[in-house]
Amino acid sequence: MENNDPIIRIDHLKFNYRKHIVFEDLSLEMEPGRIYGLLGENGVGKTTLLRIIIGLLRTKSGKCTVLGSDSASRNPMMLQDMYLVPELFFAPPISVKHFAASNSILYPHWDSAQFERLCQTFEVSTSHRFDKLSHGQQKKALIAFALALNTKVLLMDEPSNGLDIPSKTTLRRVISECATEDRVIVISTHQVRDLENLIDPIIILDRSGLVINASIQQISSKLTFTSSQTLDQEAYWSESTLNGYYQVVPNREGLDSRVNLEALFNAALRNKEAFKTMFNGK
Repeated sequence: MENNDPIIRIDHLKFNYRKHIVFEDLSLEMEPGRIYGLLGENGVGKTTLLRIIIGLLRTKSGKCTVLGSDSASRNPMMLQDMYLVPELFFAPPISVKHFAASNSILYPHWDSAQFERLCQTFEVSTSHRFDKLSHGQQKKALIAFALALNTKVLLMDEPSNGLDIPSKTTLRRVISECATEDRVIVISTHQVRDLENLIDPIIILDRSGLVINASIQQISSKLTFTSSQTLDQEAYWSESTLNGYYQVVPNREGLDSRVNLEALFNAALRNKEAFKTMFNGK
């Protein structure tokens, strides 16, 4: 692979659970040096997509290639450079330090000193038993472990769930600090406010595929996020406020506005076909 090649390629992917179609025709690429936000309503397949990328699920048709290998092959050289932080996981009855030592041996870029620093940042004691920690502490320990593996592909499923507000702030900071030019991080979440100012590009899925796959810059060039005393008749989404309306409207005048991810998500779900045409040319 060349340094600037996409790390993850998904081509015309189709997947279903028996009669339930999850993806009909999904294609996208994910490049190194990016932190992708994977958004979508519950049940559209965010977790399924992560499991396909890491090779835990096989596609019905189409292909998912990661680091130059078919993800379904579970190539050991590919797997040693990938890690998935699941939303739910089993905490073993051993110390956090023992967990890290025994599970890191398959990953050649593991950094034990970095792991200790991350646990200190998260205020997690590595000497405590994993299964005796609170859910939030368990999650922070697992995220610290995942980041210290230094894999080229890091997948995270709802990483902010179960964390308190200070921990969410710390989460954003440590993920940003651990992002590198040769690494792709994919974060699936429905808690868009928790990860605002971190994830870019933004991927929004629906049951037929992509609604949006665009950078924050591309989104802000096409949409304006604004407050106004009057309702714009062409607004893709609006919300009443004390001073009028907060709206997502077409960027008619080339204005530069801050992208509000929650408003973007709501606008995209209400205008799927328009957004597919706007951002994906479909």
